[in-house]
Amino acid sequence: MPSLQTQSSVLNAAKLSNSGHSMNCPNCGAAMRLRDDDESLNCDYCKTVQLPQRNKDGVGILGETSGLSCPVCAVPLEHAIIDHRRVLYCTHCCGSLIPMSIFVSLIDDLRAQQGGAFETPRAPDPQRLRRIIHCPQCKQSMDTHYYGGAGNVVIDDCSRCELNWLDSGELLHIARAPDPSVEHAPGW
Repeated sequence: MPSLQTQSSVLNAAKLSNSGHSMNCPNCGAAMRLRDDDESLNCDYCKTVQLPQRNKDGVGILGETSGLSCPVCAVPLEHAIIDHRRVLYCTHCCGSLIPMSIFVSLIDDLRAQQGGAFETPRAPDPQRLRRIIHCPQCKQSMDTHYYGGAGNVVIDDCSRCELNWLDSGELLHIARAPDPSVEHAPGW
């Protein structure tokens, strides 16, 4: 599993916004703080550690906004955790901005957690290839293309910033799709 520091591309680009909301400590009421390498919020006053609750997609929202906006709906992206990896997440459209440096290992780990339970791949919507969204970091057009692995998903990426944008449910759809590159035991 990569360290949280290997994800610096998206984290350094998304320094916490001073105007973003913050969470107060449930024990003492002081402001909780998100540190770069943590997957929890920490109270400097009473030392309480607050782990995020996971939503239905397994995303733990850390309650701190970033300096970047969602490329789809333009609301501030939130710092979040997926399988012990820091990403940015849109609480409005449920899309995720994921550094390329962790993308493949994240899919591999999510796939391993499935325990062999795969879903039937769906046909991707070719209309999605026509959309144009802009990278939250550099503001240039992202490349929209079919994801090269399993899942029949259309993703957006910015090779300049080394970021992938996945719409709601696409990450889990990729993780739950059978991987044709893996040989299965006879009778599988």
